[in-house]
Amino acid sequence: MADGDDPDDSRSPGPYPIEGAALVKAAALASVPAERLPELLARVQADLGPRLGEYRRRYEQIAAEPDRETFLVEPDHWEGFADRLELSDRERDAVARAHEAAVERAGDGDRRAEFETALEIRSGVVIGVSDESGEAGDRDGE
Repeated sequence: MADGDDPDDSRSPGPYPIEGAALVKAAALASVPAERLPELLARVQADLGPRLGEYRRRYEQIAAEPDRETFLVEPDHWEGFADRLELSDRERDAVARAHEAAVERAGDGDRRAEFETALEIRSGVVIGVSDESGEAGDRDGE
């Protein structure tokens, strides 16, 4: 994401569904260099996109927008995910923080407090939906 991007822009500017204020917050809290976060998020999105159907069946979807879908998952979700992608503990924590910040942003308005409370006992995942990424939004998996 470019330095001049509007932090309140609701469009997804990169190959991952986290942008604006959520990305800025995650970068500030991340235990990895801020310039590394976009590459990590793109790597994670590349793995999540083809699994969208599985997430739709298995987890509670709390928000759906044309370019992304948001889910609540088990608290240790990112541990297994990090093992599969061979992420370090710091990289895993940075990715989890970015996704949780995006979940909080998805709850802007009346639902923000509800989403923040949910994140106290669960974790959040935001999956980008794009025709350019293999029509992930149309896949229902197996």
